[in-house]
Amino acid sequence: MIRTVWPLVAAAVALGIDAYVLAGVLPSIAASLTTTVAVIGLGVTAFTAAYAVAGPLLSGRLTRGSTARALLIALGAFNLGNLVTVVAPGVGIFLTSRVVAGAGAGILTAVATVTAAAMVADRERGRAMAMVTFGLSAGTVAGVPVGMLIGESWGWRWTMALVVAVGVLSMIALAARAHTLPALPPTGGAPVFGALRSGRVSAGVVAAFLLGMASLGLYTYLLPMAEARGLRAWGFALVWAWGIGGVTGAALIGRPLDRYGPRRLLLALPAVLAASFAAVRISSAPTVWMIAAVLWGAAGWASVPALQQALTRGRSDGAMAVVAFQMAAMYLGSAAGAALGSRLLAGGTDSADLAGWAVVPTVLAMVLTGWVGARRPPAGTRESVRVPAGDGTTGAAGAAPAMCPRRAPDGP
Repeated sequence: MIRTVWPLVAAAVALGIDAYVLAGVLPSIAASLTTTVAVIGLGVTAFTAAYAVAGPLLSGRLTRGSTARALLIALGAFNLGNLVTVVAPGVGIFLTSRVVAGAGAGILTAVATVTAAAMVADRERGRAMAMVTFGLSAGTVAGVPVGMLIGESWGWRWTMALVVAVGVLSMIALAARAHTLPALPPTGGAPVFGALRSGRVSAGVVAAFLLGMASLGLYTYLLPMAEARGLRAWGFALVWAWGIGGVTGAALIGRPLDRYGPRRLLLALPAVLAASFAAVRISSAPTVWMIAAVLWGAAGWASVPALQQALTRGRSDGAMAVVAFQMAAMYLGSAAGAALGSRLLAGGTDSADLAGWAVVPTVLAMVLTGWVGARRPPAGTRESVRVPAGDGTTGAAGAAPAMCPRRAPDGP
């Protein structure tokens, strides 16, 4: 399966680097642009907010003509925004460039996730979706620490140049494999917000927002939190631990999802996340922080495909909108979490106390994900299995597309 979806995974790697690389170079950017860390932290907010808006509003429209074209346009916008970030002379242009890059990333994530699921058999959908999340987390674990090293040695602009280089390589990979990408089902002109009419989907979207606020929003301040606990020397190792946990969680979650379904995982993963935050809040021991960082990364990233699997079962034709809203909510939650963290720090809150604040939305998310996992898809929902190629007439291996309506499988 990996040989089929690898171009999409490569694109996700670029997104994973860009979405979180600023967390490791906030102080140097602030010094270079003569502003504060709190203001530069708004660059994370600008990126994720644009990501959240563009995904639901534009992903379905761009895929009406060609899946490959939609992916290349989105990746082109992403690369352009990052290139402007590299040469930004001031805060205004810097923040504007983060909006452009975030918009491209939002469209790309939604289209890539649904495309990956459409390229494999139904029994492998969980693994295919998890592979895109794996790309995001792999970009973080490899790109962010390397970006920190580059930033310390040559400056933050070279860090962002790394993101541009990876993005361009990903664009070339997608262009080379464009003929293998499936034609996605048409949206039929349905209203963009129609997916939210389902109570199950709406609850999942809110849960994604809360998990993004807690996990990704808090990650923005991992280094200041460690410094406040006297663990400044461990900062680099903690970033690696969080990323390794994320890669491991995303890599391993797909098979259990396909075999057992998401029900139990949607309870267990937020519980692990809350426990890791509590450990960080009450302890200053390096070992505890390292273990908590691994679990934090693993549970946070693994919850993404688990929730996707739960919300898109039996909704092949509407999967694009569902995934777009889920990912939009997650990154909007991340933006809200980063902004809330900035406000709390500006108001005098100690950095180490931010982990305690993150427990609250995590527990609320666990209640919602538990409810989503316990409910089954509507009895009358039907889904189609599609394996068309880029022209919509043949599959990746040359087979005719299968359009076999069938009842959605009952959840566990």
